[in-house]
Amino acid sequence: MTSSHDADTGSGAGPGLVWERPEPPERRSPAPLSRALIVGAALELADADGLEGVSIRRVAAALEVGPMRLYGYVETKAELLELMVDAVYGEIAPAAPAARSAVRAAPTGWREELREIAGRHRAAALRHEWFIELLGGRPHLGPNALAAREAALSVLWGVPGFAGQPTRVQQAAGVFHAYLAGRLRVEVAQRQAERTEGRSEHEWQVAMGPYVMRVLAEGRHPTIAEVMAAADHLTPGESFAAGLEMVLDGIAAQVS
Repeated sequence: MTSSHDADTGSGAGPGLVWERPEPPERRSPAPLSRALIVGAALELADADGLEGVSIRRVAAALEVGPMRLYGYVETKAELLELMVDAVYGEIAPAAPAARSAVRAAPTGWREELREIAGRHRAAALRHEWFIELLGGRPHLGPNALAAREAALSVLWGVPGFAGQPTRVQQAAGVFHAYLAGRLRVEVAQRQAERTEGRSEHEWQVAMGPYVMRVLAEGRHPTIAEVMAAADHLTPGESFAAGLEMVLDGIAAQVS
């Protein structure tokens, strides 16, 4: 995983990947420990304070154990972040993904399935705002991340005209996930800005309104003026859904 937050903590790659490495044997202690408990504590810290609030020392303190005990379960902060990401993917991956060969009820059934996947991505990203910061680099290969990827690829494989064309399926999946990452990054940033500034998006627009109107009245930006005057003002959810439909339309155009 590549991230500015863990560039100096090791990559977690190579022999002994955290997914395959057994946990240390249980030991008598007033404070039991496991990777699940470690990840749960790290998630609470990240949800409350962002990725900057996550460290081996802070997680250990939350679990009331010494930091050195955690290193038997995770060797680096990069591994801890990878486990956290995979825990969020567990909220995205379907509990029982349909088989790739399953017959869909209608030729356009794939659109509804991708809408559901996108909805789970958005819900998870809004619950865990730090999650979107860790997307966009190398692919995540934890069990839940792979299950989520399998779900999307299996849907696209079932799109009429895509079956048997792995390159086209992979490209469509890339466009789909790039939209999710980009759009959700904007939405999360807007939410964070509202909290930082102490005013809503509407209040910010009202404050900026007089300046924008003065600039547009000069006539140097006619397209912006026309769009702002005529475009619908959508909620974040409506904007996300509308952009997603454009992506799905693009996939459908490739089929036709």
